[in-house]
Amino acid sequence: MSMSMRRRTGLLAWLPVLAWAAVIFGLSAQPNLRFVSDEGLDFVVRKIGHMGVFGILALLVWRGLGMSTAWRRPRTWTVALGATALYAISDELHQGFVAGRHPSPVDVGIDGAGAAVAIGVVLVLARGSRHGE
Repeated sequence: MSMSMRRRTGLLAWLPVLAWAAVIFGLSAQPNLRFVSDEGLDFVVRKIGHMGVFGILALLVWRGLGMSTAWRRPRTWTVALGATALYAISDELHQGFVAGRHPSPVDVGIDGAGAAVAIGVVLVLARGSRHGE
């Protein structure tokens, strides 16, 4: 594969990451993001949503790292988790500038937990498929 082809493939690997990060940014820019009329249930839905969207981001970052020639190394999942955590922090800081929203360190933890669960599930499934389970 030529150098320009590898570079193009590497760049294309990051497009889903950028698109998903933009979705998260757009959701964070909403002044009042409610999904369910019941306040308690809405809280649970939003926190599960945090875990889901950041789990997806972590998987996309991990995929991007794996497809980039510069990052074809073992344990890229740790870099994916770190990058996702940094984006979660920036997302909460962004919410501090949105009317009706506020930054929450708890949400950063929930985001990180979602990223860790998503990557953990994929690692376990991959290990199981390698052992014929």
